[in-house]
Amino acid sequence: MGKLFSSPANLSFADPYFYLRSISYIAGHGNWSHLIGNMMIILLVGPLLEEKYGSGKLLEMVLVTAISTAVLNAFLFSNSLIGGSGIAFMLVLLGSFSNIKSKEIPLTFIIIAVLYIGGEIASSVKVDNISQFSHLAGGFVGAAYGFLRSGRR
Repeated sequence: MGKLFSSPANLSFADPYFYLRSISYIAGHGNWSHLIGNMMIILLVGPLLEEKYGSGKLLEMVLVTAISTAVLNAFLFSNSLIGGSGIAFMLVLLGSFSNIKSKEIPLTFIIIAVLYIGGEIASSVKVDNISQFSHLAGGFVGAAYGFLRSGRR
């Protein structure tokens, strides 16, 4: 089961499990506190974003974030990812764009991005089993979607 719920550790496009694992890893978590932490963020921010963007667009954003993070991780690193932290951080940064009126960057986004990116960079110097890369990748995808899709459904 662990193999199905962790991202691929290398690029192997001929392996059908590569495609499944590029998405399914967001459902696996290392422990209950990891799962509960991600679910709290997703359940808090998700419904607001679903109302703004619609279910289909939000699903698209989740899938693009999961796949792009898994593929980039397999290309750049030799480890697997597990958990939906990248999705949670994508939603957080996407949520900071919720009140955008025109193609301007909101102050809330700048503050959240500085705190978030600063925290992840500070955490990256610690030796642990947490992938700050997946957090940052999810955040960047959320920021990009928020900026590109602002005001549109």
